[in-house]
Amino acid sequence: MLASRRPRTFAARLDSRTASTPFARHLLRAYLAALPDGERYSDVAELLLGELVTNAVQHSSAPPDRLVEVRFSVVRDLLRLEVHDAGAGRPSVRAAGTDEERGRGLFLVNELAERWGCCPRSGGIGKFVWALVAPALATV
Repeated sequence: MLASRRPRTFAARLDSRTASTPFARHLLRAYLAALPDGERYSDVAELLLGELVTNAVQHSSAPPDRLVEVRFSVVRDLLRLEVHDAGAGRPSVRAAGTDEERGRGLFLVNELAERWGCCPRSGGIGKFVWALVAPALATV
């Protein structure tokens, strides 16, 4: 039997700054390009990863020299995205006012992900937020 050619978990550490968000999406596109049907995850996955990385950078209580880690893997046909940071706060969905320009990121994650959650990191420093993304239906 041939071993699966599906990529294993990918992980990268990025600076905790705004410029890391587009770079994280670039890394995700490269990861998905190696999957046989990776493009079926791309639209939703890029949006959700962007929101998770932005939240980790903007809302983490960690010192600015701490890194943010992103991880991608496919588990039973669901793409698992993880964003790790050293901050102590836990994210929560909130209702943004109609005139607010920010505050809808986790609402989008909540609506578009199959499931999502937040867990403490091993070692007791920080947390990671994860989201599961289903592949889009193939169009004919």
